[in-house]
Amino acid sequence: MRTVFRYLKPYWLSVILVIALLFLQANADLSLPDYLSKIVNVGIQQGGIEADIPQVMRASSFEALRKLMQMESAGDRFAALEKVYAQVTPGSSEADSLAKKWPLAKTEPVMSLNTGDKAAVDSAREIFLAEYPKLVVFSQVAAGGGQSSAAASGLSTLGSMSPQEILAQMNGLDSLTKSQLTVRGLQAEFTALGVDTNALQTSYILRIGALMLLVTLASVIATILVGFLSSRMAAGTARDLRSAVFAKVEDFSLAEFDSFSTASLITRSTNDVTQVQMMIMMGTRMLFYAPIIGVGGVIRALGKASGMWWIIALAVGVLLAIIGLVFAIVMPKFRTVQKLVDKLNLVVRENLSGMMVIRAFNRQDHEARRFDKANSDLTGTLLYVTRVMVVLMPLMTVIMNVVSISIIWVGSHEVAAGSILVGDMMAFMQYSMQIFFAFLMMSFMFIMLPRASVSADRIAQVINTGVSIRDPENPARLPEPVRGQIEFRNVRFRYPGAQEDVLHDISFTAKPGTTTAIIGTTGSGKSTMVSLIPRFYDVTEGQVLLDGVDIKTLPLEELRSHIGFIPQKSMLFTGSIAENIRYGKEGATDDELVEALSISQIMSLVEESPEGLGRQISQGGMNVSGGQRQRLSIARALVRRAPVYIFDDSFSALDYKTDRTIRSSLKTYAKDSVIFLITQRVAPIRHAEQIIVLDDGHVVGIGTHEQLMNTCEVYRDIALSQLREEELA
Repeated sequence: MRTVFRYLKPYWLSVILVIALLFLQANADLSLPDYLSKIVNVGIQQGGIEADIPQVMRASSFEALRKLMQMESAGDRFAALEKVYAQVTPGSSEADSLAKKWPLAKTEPVMSLNTGDKAAVDSAREIFLAEYPKLVVFSQVAAGGGQSSAAASGLSTLGSMSPQEILAQMNGLDSLTKSQLTVRGLQAEFTALGVDTNALQTSYILRIGALMLLVTLASVIATILVGFLSSRMAAGTARDLRSAVFAKVEDFSLAEFDSFSTASLITRSTNDVTQVQMMIMMGTRMLFYAPIIGVGGVIRALGKASGMWWIIALAVGVLLAIIGLVFAIVMPKFRTVQKLVDKLNLVVRENLSGMMVIRAFNRQDHEARRFDKANSDLTGTLLYVTRVMVVLMPLMTVIMNVVSISIIWVGSHEVAAGSILVGDMMAFMQYSMQIFFAFLMMSFMFIMLPRASVSADRIAQVINTGVSIRDPENPARLPEPVRGQIEFRNVRFRYPGAQEDVLHDISFTAKPGTTTAIIGTTGSGKSTMVSLIPRFYDVTEGQVLLDGVDIKTLPLEELRSHIGFIPQKSMLFTGSIAENIRYGKEGATDDELVEALSISQIMSLVEESPEGLGRQISQGGMNVSGGQRQRLSIARALVRRAPVYIFDDSFSALDYKTDRTIRSSLKTYAKDSVIFLITQRVAPIRHAEQIIVLDDGHVVGIGTHEQLMNTCEVYRDIALSQLREEELA
């Protein structure tokens, strides 16, 4: 995963913005249940009146409160209320202003709250909320409403009590009961002040509803921005990872390619990168949002109804147990899934590449069974994982329903007992669902993360693989002009991980203007030997020199720019003939292309097509014959006009006449170049200036055809197996 995090660094600003937006979204989502609670508690049950110190109250009520506080010897505390309230008499400009909202101010003196000194108002609010409920109860007792007041406040019958006994019981009330009494008194007070309480209730509900809409809009905007940023970040990281994998594979030598199959590299560049992309896109949202909403939900839920904490704790405990069980079951399967995807890609690739062989040997049924086996193994594993994970949702639904019923059951009893309000119970239920979904999101992350981690590790294996063939730190330079002389000096080579050398003590020199043919039995090391020249592999011991300079000291680009290489398997790319030939020389003119095509005896392919050099080649060159592919590959190398040409069995698909014509043209076109000609046939190399005979990785003969016929038994046996003795003379 560290490798993936390294590719997230360019997007650090996006990560910070996502976290900030998720914090905003989470707080907006957490505030919605609180607003709903206010609508139910204050807007509906309390008529839009909050239990708070009023802006305006009658002077008579203010005086009654003063007398009550004096009766309980709390007159000195009343000074805090006098400090923030000022009397407004009818007829004054201030009274006219207040009368717009409080009509009684026109005819009777009222007390107006001065909110300039916040500290003084806060101190007065605390005293008011503690003392005003007592005034409400005494007012109802005086009006003959002792029984109803008792029912509302939870007190016993008040009619037979003395004032001191009533005050004693009032001091023992909880804050919720005092709050309800305060609201009851303020409702009567506001009615007496001429306020339309119905309009007050409607105004409060609309105001809180509008706030809920604004908060929801903010949450929606934050969600959209988070989705945009996380998708952009995930797509950018996936692009960079694919580029890094591709760039690394481009630098691989053949030794590194032996460690990874082509199918596996394709899977790692596509499926694995997609898994990481999905993890980043979903993870940036869930990984930060879930903890914020979970912790915030717990804090706010306990603030609404702390007595029901055990319901949340029990539900979360059961949820974590289920998630842990699912996690333990499915995690080992994720690595298996990716390996099975590799296997399926391998089977598909082999079938597509070897379709002609499969049909020629009537092996379609066998290959269908191979594909079915790979497909069924992958499908079975995915179904197993899906079946385990699909159990989560029904269990989550059951747990959520049980939690909801439990909250309603327990909460209704607490509402009846006066411990909480209905709105608080509803808010607690919503916070419980938010907490639940927070853990659900984290559970999905726990399931998504292992698979993404497996994919990230597979990508990291490619990116972190050391490349054995690199440019030297202090590169040498070739002398100008480059002549192309190649010298093998005591060269030994062993494949990585092998126990024995495949080439043993090879020494020879190939001079400019000459053809060096390499022949030998199958598996003798011919192709391996010429692969050392462009450094597809590095020698184990000894040196390969170009114009007297060790090729290990040369930059790879410079070394390979002086070599025209035609491999055994002719590989063409999708595009036009001109585009394929210009792989050899990017800036080649049309005249240069025509010359190379003419020497390669493939100009007829251009001439017979209306598109000419623009004739399209399909993937792998499947719309041309094997001989045409070989000749196009030869033209691609010849257009480079390199000092060194390597023909690795590049005439095998050509008829004798075409082979001879091309080699004859090469004597003029590449007269100053070193030509390496690897072949199984003796006839094409009879006139080579130097023939090297390999047998089991050893040089058993070097010389001309005539010399080797007399001195090298291996060469003589090969020659006699192909031609009659009189033809070899």
